[in-house]
Amino acid sequence: MAKALEGVRVVDMTHVQSGPSTTQILAWLGADVIKVEAPGRGDITRGQLRDVPDADSLYFTMLNCNKRSITVNMKSEQGKAVFTRLVQDADLLVENFGPGVMDRFGFTWERLQELNERLIYASIKGFGPGRYADLKAYEVVAQAMGGAMSTTGFEDGPPTATGAQIGDSGSGIHLVAGILAALYQRTHTGRGQRVMVAMQDAVLNLCRVKLRDQQRLTHGPLAEYPNQTFDDEVPRSGNASGGGQPGWAVKCAPGGPNDYVYVVVQPVGWKPITELIGRPELAEDPEWATPEARIARLDKVFSLIEEWTSGLTKWEVMDRLNAHDIPCGPILSTKELIGDPTLAELGTVVEVDHPERGSFKTVGCPLRLSDSPVEVERSPLLGEHTDEVLGALGYAPEEIEELRGAGAL
Repeated sequence: MAKALEGVRVVDMTHVQSGPSTTQILAWLGADVIKVEAPGRGDITRGQLRDVPDADSLYFTMLNCNKRSITVNMKSEQGKAVFTRLVQDADLLVENFGPGVMDRFGFTWERLQELNERLIYASIKGFGPGRYADLKAYEVVAQAMGGAMSTTGFEDGPPTATGAQIGDSGSGIHLVAGILAALYQRTHTGRGQRVMVAMQDAVLNLCRVKLRDQQRLTHGPLAEYPNQTFDDEVPRSGNASGGGQPGWAVKCAPGGPNDYVYVVVQPVGWKPITELIGRPELAEDPEWATPEARIARLDKVFSLIEEWTSGLTKWEVMDRLNAHDIPCGPILSTKELIGDPTLAELGTVVEVDHPERGSFKTVGCPLRLSDSPVEVERSPLLGEHTDEVLGALGYAPEEIEELRGAGAL
């Protein structure tokens, strides 16, 4: 069965996380992703956070599945000539270098258009044009400047980063959307175009409900938040949902660091909750019976629920609440997730063999297309496909060896 992006060729100049997360999704969807790396070292993450000596790190292998790797010295004129041939034969060029790096290599957007008018040139930067344009961006820097940290954590604690990589991988997913739109538009225009995502913009897009609440503050305190006082900016509110349906993480037995269930109290769920916790009279009590009455005492609502959940495991709580169609979710640790048989069966977590490090587990493709199933393949070794890719571009074996001897590969 053909893949969704079969026939699409990607020149992948990305490194670390944001860019590779983009190109890995494209590869999962069937694109031929050719990862261009510097000779000798390659993507810096190959050697970062190693757990197996002299083998590619999990940092690299979990972001570069289903790709091919070639080495090209972009500081060499012969290497630049190889890169030119690659670009002329490609549909997409994806990079996440700092501002101006591609220009310094000699491949401005104008030059790339001259080489291939159908080329889509996609980039991730830390920030858009303007005051922040030249700042270096990392995951938590993007969280800090995109609104996530100021609204994450508890009221009496410091701004807090989230473990979800909303700056890096979040930007990567946004870039995939832009790339697919550009590919579709090219079917009508025949032209490629620039596609750009700033990490700050991507994080802010994911924090839009907090901008909603910033504007609601002008009309008074936010009743859905548990905070007792408000000033002129959205506060940190712990585990409160802050939305139309209140929620909180409540403790469960035996009391470990992740023995919690997140419970959402919908209006229709209040009566069965009162029965489960042994307080059925609260379903009719006017001080508890309506959402409007409960909103002023949410701390007491969840304290009552926690008195019940603290005597049960999170799995028991999940089963009993789900039996009454009450939204909830146990807090799952990374250990529980990586060993979850349901996630393995679904392909959400997959096991992959690697020639240097043996088998490892990684996430599967989160996009599920009925006519384009994904098989997760291992990440490439550094330069593993150089001869194969250059041969397809028309280079003879002796020419490839000559380039290698000259330090271009």
